[in-house]
Amino acid sequence: MDRNRLHNQVASMRRSLFDQGYLDDQFIQLEELQDDTNPNFVQEVVTLFYNDSARLIQNIEQALNSSPIDFCKLDDYMHQFKGSSSSIGAKKVTNECTAFREYCNAENAEGCIRSFQQVKQEYAILKRKLEVYLQTVRQASQTA
Repeated sequence: MDRNRLHNQVASMRRSLFDQGYLDDQFIQLEELQDDTNPNFVQEVVTLFYNDSARLIQNIEQALNSSPIDFCKLDDYMHQFKGSSSSIGAKKVTNECTAFREYCNAENAEGCIRSFQQVKQEYAILKRKLEVYLQTVRQASQTA
């Protein structure tokens, strides 16, 4: 694929992530911190986000399956997940985390379970889209 076409594809994919509401301005700030001295900064931060998210999702699943449900612990885990999501600009994931926390505060187990499915779905979509985007960015940087 020629260089200009690849760079246009990166720009289009990036614009789509913002237009569809998957990312917000925080992601732009991450990109601005990347430079020649740290060319993989965004990839490294996103990878840390994936690792942190996997741990938190597992903790939330375990807490949802415990009896009785400890809503305070659930809220703490989701607060961490929301903060982690917000730090990379994962707008839809962050919004779903907020909805989950509202169910937690109401001690609504069914609402938490349904909301958590939405959190996981938005996370999976974002992860898939970001992986493709970042892979394309890497390809484009190699052709520069």
